[in-house]
Amino acid sequence: MTSKPKNKLNKELGLVDVFALSTGAMISSGFFLLPGLASQYTGPSVFISYLLAAILILPAMLSVAELATALPRSGGVYFLLDRSLGPMMGTVGGIGAYFSLVLKTCFALVGIGAYTALFFDFPIRIIAVVLTLLFMFINILGSKKTTKLQNFLVFFLVGVMVLFLVEGFRTIFGLNLQETINDNSPFFLNGFAGVISTTAFVYVAYLGLTEAASVAEEVKNPERNIPLGMILSLIVTTILYVGGVFIMVSVIPKADFVSDVTPAWTAAHAVFKIIPIKIAGILIIGAAIAAFATTANGGLMSASRYPMAMARDKVLPSIFTYVGKYKTPVYSIIATSALMLFLIITVNVEVIAKMAGAFKFIIFFLVNFAVIVMRNSKIESYDPGYHSPFYPWMQIFGMVSSVILIAYAGWIPILFSAAIVTFALLWYRYYSKKNAKREGAIYHWFALLGQKQHVGLENELLFILKEKGLRDGDPFDEMVVQAQVTRLDNDRISFRDLVNKVSTDFSSKIEGSSHQDLVNEFFQVTNIDPALVIPRVSILYGKSDTLQRPMLHIVTSSVGVEKPVEKSGISSEDNIRIFFFLLNRTDNPKLQLRILSRLMDIVERKQFVEHICSTTNEREMKEYLLHNDRYITLELLSNTTTDHLINKMLKETRFPQDVLVAMVQRKDKVLTPRGDTLLLEGDIITIIGEPKGIKSLFDIYIHIDKK
Repeated sequence: MTSKPKNKLNKELGLVDVFALSTGAMISSGFFLLPGLASQYTGPSVFISYLLAAILILPAMLSVAELATALPRSGGVYFLLDRSLGPMMGTVGGIGAYFSLVLKTCFALVGIGAYTALFFDFPIRIIAVVLTLLFMFINILGSKKTTKLQNFLVFFLVGVMVLFLVEGFRTIFGLNLQETINDNSPFFLNGFAGVISTTAFVYVAYLGLTEAASVAEEVKNPERNIPLGMILSLIVTTILYVGGVFIMVSVIPKADFVSDVTPAWTAAHAVFKIIPIKIAGILIIGAAIAAFATTANGGLMSASRYPMAMARDKVLPSIFTYVGKYKTPVYSIIATSALMLFLIITVNVEVIAKMAGAFKFIIFFLVNFAVIVMRNSKIESYDPGYHSPFYPWMQIFGMVSSVILIAYAGWIPILFSAAIVTFALLWYRYYSKKNAKREGAIYHWFALLGQKQHVGLENELLFILKEKGLRDGDPFDEMVVQAQVTRLDNDRISFRDLVNKVSTDFSSKIEGSSHQDLVNEFFQVTNIDPALVIPRVSILYGKSDTLQRPMLHIVTSSVGVEKPVEKSGISSEDNIRIFFFLLNRTDNPKLQLRILSRLMDIVERKQFVEHICSTTNEREMKEYLLHNDRYITLELLSNTTTDHLINKMLKETRFPQDVLVAMVQRKDKVLTPRGDTLLLEGDIITIIGEPKGIKSLFDIYIHIDKK
């Protein structure tokens, strides 16, 4: 397979890292800088706009979560849009999202300067420049170092904000309700239009939510950690934003609020009673600096993955694919930092805020559309670990709301977005188009464009599927343990006769199955077969309506079987030493692909053919195939740690609940274990299960012997 990315990044990020990255990328200007500026459009109802913005970003978050769990690669929405809508839209989306993220990060860096200036008499832009250089070096030193700083700052920030909410609501409950209402009248300064235009303005506060997709390639267990991390982040951030801005509206006079660029600092003086105001002020300023720092740090980390991903696809020069000794995209980080420095020095702060959010409306429209395209493309290897709920209505709602927000964003952001689109289209036309040798999943959707289907995309998705591995609950281990093994040794047999023999064996075990149907299934060539070509190994697979669980038949041959093959119109024969015949249910093609991808991962081991052919019995072969942290083999011998298992029935043994005795070898025979199977001295038992249970057995039965 040729789609394996070069200069691959390490998988170092967990759930806490994803949560901290998303949360830190959101909580900054939206809380510490924008509330007062936003209130001039809608008045005291500004906190409602924050709630609406959170609701309106929900479809994009769910769509990004689905796409990122199917395509966990660096590059965020660029990679997702490129593989779904094609390289032209990928170029437009990638360049636009990159500039939006860079602008938002610049805004955060300027925000740090604004709050730092409360303590130190330094020019705001100079502080922002110094911090940009600092974060650049931190990012170069590695993702884990970056996220460790991010995690510390985010949890400090959230802790201070929770304290602010507790003190704030306690203060509000002690206020005269009628006076507060009178002070905040009119509640809706410009009616519904004011609320919507303010929602478009504060939408920038939530843009960091989807930044986890930019580092998806570096996330461990992305199918769980990406959607869960983003969902938790949105819930926490929405509570903090809406509650915090409501407190500011309640305690800061309306006339002062609209011009206040440090509203959290002002509100802190009014709400903190238990903590001395000086200490409270220091906490708020510290939290503000931490908030802007997390946005800047996370923003630089996420933004720098865009040039790397685009360079991998030859949309940008290949220099950006370079990964340094700390496994970070060094030149991409440096180039992104340089662009940020230029914008900080030359562009007005409020203009930065408006432009940062504008293009995201277009991005989120495209992301929602991309989910519809991927699902309708019917690409079997599109197998997200998380599926967006309420499809397709959630995506349609997201697309419609994006259009409405664009209309209310104002002319400057719209013109900026148009300029970005124009620049990206020109870049695609004159640079990246000649390098793009792929098409998006959209061509798989429209049957009339079938001749433009890009088989390479399916191969790439299959490689990603292989890299992600099996999903919890996939019965791969059980399938291998129960697999039938046929050793041909020196017997010669034709490929057609072999397929007939295996199909006969399968049909005899599957009630209601047709021998001829199975033969036809194994002879059928699919569009992902090129991805399964491994020297001297052949994986054939089919489907059966009556099958309950996946079944596997393994055939080995010392002399090989001549398998006909046709490549580029030329017919020839490959000598195959090892065959895997896999059957799965017709209604679960995704499971079959995950099992296929796991088999491919196994057969790509070094000297795989030699290892399999040198095994002396069925147990050794299956143990080699199962080799991971989910199995253990025990030989029952007297005067060892396994002594107490001898002459006991399996149902009398006390193994952990999450493990299963899958196989018993007694001399030259392999027994299928049952509860009443009596274990004898000399038996070799194979146990499969969850890593935790297997580790405990290792500690009890094997590790002790080595002490």
